[in-house]
Amino acid sequence: MNNSMISIRAVRAISQSLCIVLLLLTCRVLSAQNQEHRIRNIVLVHGAWADGSGWKGVYDILVKDGYNVSIVQEPETSFKDDVTATKRVLAQQAGPCILVAHSYGGAVITEAGTDPSVAGLVYIAAHMPDAGENEADDGKRFPSDLSESGAIKKTADGFTYLDPAQFHEYFAANVSVEQAAFMARSQVPNFADNFKAVITTAAWRSKPSWMLVAAKDRTINPDLERW
Repeated sequence: MNNSMISIRAVRAISQSLCIVLLLLTCRVLSAQNQEHRIRNIVLVHGAWADGSGWKGVYDILVKDGYNVSIVQEPETSFKDDVTATKRVLAQQAGPCILVAHSYGGAVITEAGTDPSVAGLVYIAAHMPDAGENEADDGKRFPSDLSESGAIKKTADGFTYLDPAQFHEYFAANVSVEQAAFMARSQVPNFADNFKAVITTAAWRSKPSWMLVAAKDRTINPDLERW
């Protein structure tokens, strides 16, 4: 079990600028057709223990560049709820879109990305399970620093959260101490069984897909991202 987000609300040890570059390049590659046929819609999905505001820096740049950007706010109460929340935003798109996810959100877009509105998928330091797989089992193949740290805690009603004292070290290493402290205290608990949700159909098997590997990721093992 792993997770997180890039800027304001859930960052790991990867550069936000790399994520922005990948997003921009991805959209431009997919839109190298006539102007009228360019894909202008981008839907961003956050990871566990975070919310959509973590995409703010990416959102600002993409909007400035002329894209229509929507951000999913997954409730993290169940994997089904998170997929439903994503499809709800996809249904609002006027035309095809690029579906982008970070961390735990990778499993969400893998399941939701079969929606006909999705033209391609981008995985930013994210899980990318295949059909029949789940994040928890994949994580056991390639344990991360976070999964072996004891920093993941569980509430009495089955939700996971990160120990605020270890949040900066394992989850938001490249942001300031002050920002990491705020993120730790505003994190969104994620229902533990979400990491065990089994993918039924892997959208990336049938649609163009890209993955950014965070080489110093402590939340998801970089070897898992490569795998």
